[in-house]
Amino acid sequence: MPAEILTAARDVPAPPRLTNLAPLLLCLGRDDDLAWLRSTLAEQSGTAITQASTVHGLGGIGKTTLALAYAHRYRHTYGLIWWINADSPTRIEQSLADLALKLLPVWAGKASQDERTAWATTWLQWHPGWLLVFDNVETPADLTPYLGALDGGHHLITSRRATGWPRTIPTHPLGTLDPAEAADLICTYACGTPTPRELQDARLLAADLGYLPLALEQAGAYLAQNPTITIDTYRRRLDTRLDKAADGIDTERTITRIWTHTLQALTERNPHAVQILHTLAWLAPDNIPISLLEKPDTDPDDLHEALGLLAAYSMATVTRNTVSVHRLLQTVLRSTAHGGPDSSPMGRQSAAEALVRALGSLSPPTTNAVTPWDSLMPQLIALAATRPSGHRDDRAADLYYTAAEHLREQGHDARTIPLREATLAQDEQTLGDTHPDTLTSRNNLANAYASAGDIRRAIPLLETTLAQDEQILGDTHPDTLLIRNNLAAAYDDAGDLNRAIPLHETTLAQREQILGDTHPHTLTSRNNLAYAYYETGDLDHAIPLFETVLAQREQILGDTHPDTLTSLNNLAIAREQATDTSE
Repeated sequence: MPAEILTAARDVPAPPRLTNLAPLLLCLGRDDDLAWLRSTLAEQSGTAITQASTVHGLGGIGKTTLALAYAHRYRHTYGLIWWINADSPTRIEQSLADLALKLLPVWAGKASQDERTAWATTWLQWHPGWLLVFDNVETPADLTPYLGALDGGHHLITSRRATGWPRTIPTHPLGTLDPAEAADLICTYACGTPTPRELQDARLLAADLGYLPLALEQAGAYLAQNPTITIDTYRRRLDTRLDKAADGIDTERTITRIWTHTLQALTERNPHAVQILHTLAWLAPDNIPISLLEKPDTDPDDLHEALGLLAAYSMATVTRNTVSVHRLLQTVLRSTAHGGPDSSPMGRQSAAEALVRALGSLSPPTTNAVTPWDSLMPQLIALAATRPSGHRDDRAADLYYTAAEHLREQGHDARTIPLREATLAQDEQTLGDTHPDTLTSRNNLANAYASAGDIRRAIPLLETTLAQDEQILGDTHPDTLLIRNNLAAAYDDAGDLNRAIPLHETTLAQREQILGDTHPHTLTSRNNLAYAYYETGDLDHAIPLFETVLAQREQILGDTHPDTLTSLNNLAIAREQATDTSE
């Protein structure tokens, strides 16, 4: 990154009270929770020490609504508030990259997502007094790079996870609403100032719904859209529509009952809205571009009217350019999606077609430019991650592979796992278990597992692939040698040097014979074998190999090539271990 761009991170101010907050939602009965958040985050005066706080609870309990209410209520106390969709590392980086686009648009519009993320992080380090809201964190470790490096403001985190947080982060379990406040929430939506009978009916309905905020909101939105239906009538209808086959905890069953009832009403009013909702179920939950849903030769007004109806029923959150759907609703829709005319689950094919329309005609992405691939990557990963068993993604399969290669080239191989899994499943189904492309896909998935530190899943996959490669391609085929090298490396990572070293020795001998003594792959095998010797303490074998690799890389790659520098470092460490500190 150029020096002047890094300097800009220090010198560029934020516009006053810059924020990307969604509109404030109705948040009743949470005054005590808001007070707890404020006292926790404001415990230390000044901004030198970050106070981090986590709100956790089951889906539908109102974590996001509470965080949004806090951010709006105390907006005037922060110089910047930035909302981060945090269900994956990719989504976190994308949200931070969007901050760079707001602060330095001319440069950021041409920079890669990694560069924009790094710049935004640097900017936050220079400019204290901000609030970052990490919404829907799935894995606490995903926040490690940010909680440690960014200490000039406040972090507010929402998550379903109750455990796994550092001791320095106070956690706050969020419960259901107080019965009276739950009834008030229904009445606020449904009838304004209630009569005594309506209030009593609202209390009974709130009890039936377990005082769960999401369920109460959905019920209230339905009643608001159907003013001729009384609270009591709605409650009795819900009782008759209980899905006896629904799985899951009581709260999930409750919400499923409500959504089923609402979907029936939406189907009668606007079937197109229900079709769109089923499409959204297979995409990422937050900030889906509305343009992704636009189809050629259709009236865009129909789409916007359908989205408006979904918003009115609180089935989606719609902004000028994006639409978001609750994760729990997506799960319910996917689990109840029966096969459509093409035998695929309802909405699945239209979601895939939307991404093919947006990305299919584009060139493969590069690592040094912002492309639609970066902005739509969460949608593509979500589509791959929700692939039903046995389903064929014929049109989207090429997109999975291209997106995975793009992430790998950016150094994010661990994030490709859903894409690699979907690609392998597609290849096994369409090409067969031993087709060369299937073997390559299996190797790619194993490498992704290894990059994520999941060696227990990587090793069996590599062992299977190696046996198949040896049988089909031959013992010395370049692909077979590559798999053998990867399996040896996986044994290394697992600490199983007794199996790693013989495999490294075999691979090196075969690569020397077939590829030549100075081929880059041969040099890699020689370096890997040297490092395995080093790990066992066999420095008499390790140091000469490290010396050979270094000399060859200096000659072939040059003194400053990253691989040459790695060899120089490896040799220095080995000599230090041998107490040859002068060398």
